Amino acid sequence: MTRKKLSRFKENENFAHVLEPSREEVMSKYSLKGCWKQRFFKNDKPLVLELGCGKGEYTVAMAKRFPSKNFIGIDIKGARLWYGAKEVEQAELKNAAFLRTQVELVDFCFAENEVDEIWITFPDPQIKYKRAKHRLTNPDFLDKYRKILKPEGIVHLKTDSEFLHGYTHGVLQILGYPILEAYHDIDLQLNESNHILHQVKTHYEMMYRKKNKTITYIQFCFDKKY
Repeated sequence: MTRKKLSRFKENENFAHVLEPSREEVMSKYSLKGCWKQRFFKNDKPLVLELGCGKGEYTVAMAKRFPSKNFIGIDIKGARLWYGAKEVEQAELKNAAFLRTQVELVDFCFAENEVDEIWITFPDPQIKYKRAKHRLTNPDFLDKYRKILKPEGIVHLKTDSEFLHGYTHGVLQILGYPILEAYHDIDLQLNESNHILHQVKTHYEMMYRKKNKTITYIQFCFDKKY
C-alpha cells in the first residue's frame, strides 16, 4: 500500500463525518441503525444514500444543493471516500457523511423505512453471468432497498452501461415495480440544463463521456400503486 493511501486512511479516521465500522459491528446490530437522523445528523431531514459512491461527487454536490436533506455516501474503498470527505470538511457541510462498508450490508446499517431516496451512480455492471449476484440492481439488492426505503421512496440509477440499464428495466418489469422515468440518453431525452443529472458528473462519467459513451438513467420505486 502506498504512503498516499495510508495517509488518506489515517485522515479518514480523524473525520467526524466518516464512519468505518467493522463488518462484525455492522452485522451485530449497528448502533446507528434506525437513528441516523436523531443521533448522527441531529435533525429530522430526509435521508438520501449514494451507493458505491466512489469519490462521493453526488453526495457532496447534492448536500450543497439541497441543505434540507441529509446525505450519506457508501463505499468500501477508503482511499476513494477520502476525496469526498475532504471536500465535506473544507466546505463545512453539516448534512453530508460517508460510511465505509459493503453495499450488500445496507439493510444492516439502516432500519426499515429509514431512508427516503437512493442514488446508484455508475456501478460496475458485472456483465458476466457468474457475477450477476453482484449487480446492484439484481432482485436481492432491490429487496434490501425496498426494506430500508420509505413507502414513497425512490431509487435512481445513472450508468453508461446499456447492458445494466436494460437488465434493470427488465428486472423491474418482471417484479412489477413502477418505473417513473427512463432515458437511454440523458443528453438527448432530458433537456433541462439545470437538472442534477446534467450538473453533477462523477469521475467515471467524465471518463466515459470522453469515450463518447451514452449516459442512461432510470428512476423507480417499490410502491405498486403508481
